[in-house]
Amino acid sequence: MRIQLPIVGVDGAAHHGGRAALTCRFRCGDACFHEVPNTSANPYVGDVVAGALSRRTVMRAAAVVTAAAAVGASATVAAPEASAVGGHRGGRGARGLRFAPVAPNTADTVTIPDGYAQNVVIRWGEPILRGAPAFDPDRQTAEAQAGQFGYNNDFLALLPLHGEPHRQILVANHEYTDEVLMFRGYDPENPTRQQVEVAWAAHGLSAVVVEEDRRSGKLTPVPRHPLNRRVTATTEFRVTGPAAGSELLKTSADPTGRKVLGTLNNCSGGVTPWGTTLHGEENFNQYFAHATRATDKRYGLGSGATERKWERFDRRFDVAQEPNEPHRFGWVVELDPYDPTAAPRKRTALGRFKHEGATVRLTGDGRPVVYSGDDERFDYFYKFVGSKRMRKGAGRAVREHNLSLLDEGTLYVARLTGDSPAIEIDGTGKLPADGEFDGSGEWIPLATATAHGAVSHVEGMSAEEVFVFTRLAGDKVGATKMDRPEDIEPNPHTGKVYVALTNNSNRGVGSNPKPDEANPRVANKHGQILELTEHRGRADSERFAWSLFLVAGDPDDPATYFAGFPKDQVSPISCPDNVAFDPHGNLWISTDGNALGHHDGLFGVATRGDRRGELKQFLTMPKGAETCGPLVQDRRVLVSVQHPGEIDGATAEKPLSAWPDGPGRINRPAVVAVWRADGRDIGI
Repeated sequence: MRIQLPIVGVDGAAHHGGRAALTCRFRCGDACFHEVPNTSANPYVGDVVAGALSRRTVMRAAAVVTAAAAVGASATVAAPEASAVGGHRGGRGARGLRFAPVAPNTADTVTIPDGYAQNVVIRWGEPILRGAPAFDPDRQTAEAQAGQFGYNNDFLALLPLHGEPHRQILVANHEYTDEVLMFRGYDPENPTRQQVEVAWAAHGLSAVVVEEDRRSGKLTPVPRHPLNRRVTATTEFRVTGPAAGSELLKTSADPTGRKVLGTLNNCSGGVTPWGTTLHGEENFNQYFAHATRATDKRYGLGSGATERKWERFDRRFDVAQEPNEPHRFGWVVELDPYDPTAAPRKRTALGRFKHEGATVRLTGDGRPVVYSGDDERFDYFYKFVGSKRMRKGAGRAVREHNLSLLDEGTLYVARLTGDSPAIEIDGTGKLPADGEFDGSGEWIPLATATAHGAVSHVEGMSAEEVFVFTRLAGDKVGATKMDRPEDIEPNPHTGKVYVALTNNSNRGVGSNPKPDEANPRVANKHGQILELTEHRGRADSERFAWSLFLVAGDPDDPATYFAGFPKDQVSPISCPDNVAFDPHGNLWISTDGNALGHHDGLFGVATRGDRRGELKQFLTMPKGAETCGPLVQDRRVLVSVQHPGEIDGATAEKPLSAWPDGPGRINRPAVVAVWRADGRDIGI
């Protein structure tokens, strides 16, 4: 049976949409408290449906047949009667999900299922480069931090390390810094240069070789390994693709428009089939001060000083002095973890927006397709279809070819159409008469990049403008306004694509867009998961079918939906964020900003078979922490414990969480590994 929710608040803190105000300040610059950047009048799903009603009598039957054929195996399977054994059908759960679900809680620890064990793999500040000192929060310097594991790890990847048995390369994003929790005596109005430079060094990426214990799932860092690397806010990057060298990217420090210092606010990411990692630059807007242009406003840049005051120490963060510097952020970054000397690359063909991440699959003929969400209320999700085929092999020429794959191809944005009358979408989350929130969609081309130049498909915008101001291009072509599209992941078993839509407290409020079939709730505080089926299963198709796989929240709430699975047998979930797949094709979901009164967690859910929609909580976070970067292998689950102790009123002198090092110690974001104590596979 589903465990009842505890009737508690989250540490007594004031929250907005389930998230502490301290997190809002430092992670996204209080984005939810600002005016919605998307003020375009382009149609949203409700309008499209309403416009279609006049022709529905002649087209409805054909549309339903077409959508059903495209959805195929994704259609909801009628649930048989539940077994009395253990409260789950069959008594055990889907393969890969056979564990006792963790109860929702507010414990100050990483809570895991019975029969499982865990270890902290690596913490903020642990030295990974040769010569880096041991972590000392009272004597931290930028030089030390540049050789140590960064702050607020998010996305995680593990890549094989050939020739070194039982070792892998762990790659992590470091999304943002919370200076109030990092520095004792921190004055938000007057940060010191040293504090600012430490923060620059704590952003970015880390690559560190880890060694596994052959008897368990425990991982241990290998410091000073030659492949270990730190990438920071001052590392030099190459700009590649159609916007490289554009007048829109040139600055006084870089008149070529082809070199950028640093990467900021890297959230989620992906691993490419050719062995590199992708990293999405998300809430970059918060680092830039004194912006006044309409294009800046569309990206959420403010007209005043920033929270961290970096503009006092480097003119590039002052838009009044360097108007093009913000254009050099908001890209997908590609890193080659096997070459610590290679400059990371910013891939402009994938468009500029608040990338939650970037995940890759190949077309039938070997071309890359990259999916990415723009994490903003009422913004869009996108895909890029490459025009060059991946080559197999390990030679230098093959490697260089594959490192050019994301520079040529077509960038698309999604437009969704519901198949139910608009009157049936009443904002409560009640299912329409056909029993599903579903419909069809199209990928609208924005621009195509080739080796000889780029072509815009958006009237009134040049190709350079499309790639640099991608949000405006989406506005112009009438893309569908979504409830914060975040991580997007194709299922490697079925090819279906899953889109995490975290929440949108402004949906249907005031003059904001009303609910529609893809975003069916007013003031949506819990979010949903969308399942997308490309036409004929082709990743490069320009058409798709879609349905809502999960509508999150308390299962006792009639507005929730779990792919038709009995709601008294699932765990409550709120604010889906990052998603991943296990080897069995189950979807794993991490949450951010749980609005149900308990801590964020990691959940597994079956996507097919008679247990489709059976959602089970695998772990929960400590106080103030968010679940990030889930990675699920046969014998191990990895998560990032991001911003532990980030609770309103907390400081470095007065931590409000004891995780991970005990009471009175400074809170340190970290990577945690979880495995079965008996050494067997996860969930079997």
